[in-house]
Amino acid sequence: MDFSSFSKRDYSLLRFTLIVYRWLFVAPFLTLTTFLIGTLITILSLLGMPDFASRTFGPLWARLNIGASLMSVKVEGLHNLDAKTSYVIVANHQSLVDIYVVYGYLPKDFKWVMKKELRSIPILGIACEAMGHIIVDRSNTEAALDTINAARERITDGMSVVFFPEGTRSRLGDLKTFKKGAFRLAIELELPILPVVIHGTDKILPSDSTDLVPGKATLEILPPIETASLGEHDISALSSQARRAIQKSLDQAV
Repeated sequence: MDFSSFSKRDYSLLRFTLIVYRWLFVAPFLTLTTFLIGTLITILSLLGMPDFASRTFGPLWARLNIGASLMSVKVEGLHNLDAKTSYVIVANHQSLVDIYVVYGYLPKDFKWVMKKELRSIPILGIACEAMGHIIVDRSNTEAALDTINAARERITDGMSVVFFPEGTRSRLGDLKTFKKGAFRLAIELELPILPVVIHGTDKILPSDSTDLVPGKATLEILPPIETASLGEHDISALSSQARRAIQKSLDQAV
């Protein structure tokens, strides 16, 4: 949202209105939808339907909260996505609402690679574990690799896996160095890397902030990068190639 034409008084009133809306509606709405949909997802997963629960109610949760947050999302590059192909999906990470954007608008069955700390969030952590998302202890490299290796059998028949290869949200808007785990996994499983670029979420909810404002985000799907002919010695080059593609898209959007 462009505030440049607002007077100081108008801006102060708008800011106050957004603060009230954020805490009296958005936060309770997120809590309620997480409790209700998270509980339903957990029950369905325990009944043997984790993938159905993930692809049906995960996007519903995300889209409901996108609407409540007064966000809109545009998707570009759908022609680069093949429904029958499994991918290792890598995306930049600027904001907490990136999760809404990817879960709500990437039309693909996938499992997240999530940091262990998210498992402790009430309802949400249990639901994610029940759906089979991959929860990684980043403080223990060997345990993290074991967790990802154990998840390999799930990434078949069109099921994909999503990484934020920066490892954490960018605080300054820059694209951080990519960690190698996603690219090692892609080469070992001979799966294409699918770079995905998230635009605009750093303006909607800046990192380490609760200053949520209305805004527009874009989810851009870039052409996949094939890995079938690559080996372990190509991991760094593959990481750099994916990072360059995402950085080029971010630069062009400025």
